Amino acid sequence: AIMQWAGGLVPSVDVLGLVIVADAPGRLPRPLRDLAQVVSGGVPRTWNVPWVESWRLGEPPALNDAPREVRRLVDELRVILGPGAAGTTNWKEER
Repeated sequence: AIMQWAGGLVPSVDVLGLVIVADAPGRLPRPLRDLAQVVSGGVPRTWNVPWVESWRLGEPPALNDAPREVRRLVDELRVILGPGAAGTTNWKEER
């Protein structure tokens, strides 16, 4: 998909970046880190999100309980997309 976007084959698609989500607790194995590095070179920005066990079990994510990396991702997307952008208000935020 990234290669198609970079090649201009999907002109109606805007790629903001790549979100890499850990598939298990701990550090990514070297082959996955290397692949992520190669793939991330083709997108404007990359975000890494750690493993969150409760999300795997189906618990709805709450932004105030999310890891720092997730909060940073959401903050950056809000800036990139601007106020009122479609789809930016679906996070459950507890105040």
